[in-house]
Amino acid sequence: MSEQQQSLAVNSMISGGKDLPGFHNLLGYRQVAWEDGRAVIELEIQPQHLNLAGVIHGGVLTSLLDVALAEAGTYCPYPGRMRKAITLSLTTTFTGQCTGGVIQVTGIKRAGGRRIFNSTGEVRDQNGNLLAIAEGTFRLRSGSENPEGMPL
Repeated sequence: MSEQQQSLAVNSMISGGKDLPGFHNLLGYRQVAWEDGRAVIELEIQPQHLNLAGVIHGGVLTSLLDVALAEAGTYCPYPGRMRKAITLSLTTTFTGQCTGGVIQVTGIKRAGGRRIFNSTGEVRDQNGNLLAIAEGTFRLRSGSENPEGMPL
């Protein structure tokens, strides 16, 4: 199987938060792209994602950035396997607001070693307006150091 075919197999296995347990499911995002060093997720904003002012809640934006930035450093090209990371630090800066539509979150791995990596990312609304930016440091969990990762 070619690397591109493996990538497509992994992307078809996990389509987003609805395929994962707990908080990922609650967020309700979907995977748009996932490759070595880069992850993209989208969220169709629902009423439960809004704050009391009627705009997307900063906690939702931060949570989505946390997911995308961690994914940027945990891509696993092997079907039926995955890599996991924990967040060591995450800094988010909010730059805009939106009340509905679809937002896109992109995470890019910038640097890293065997266990620790850094990623940056951004959130844009469907019109391309920047809503938030973030920088994070993550640690790969035991068993996730190698590209083969661990069984799902």
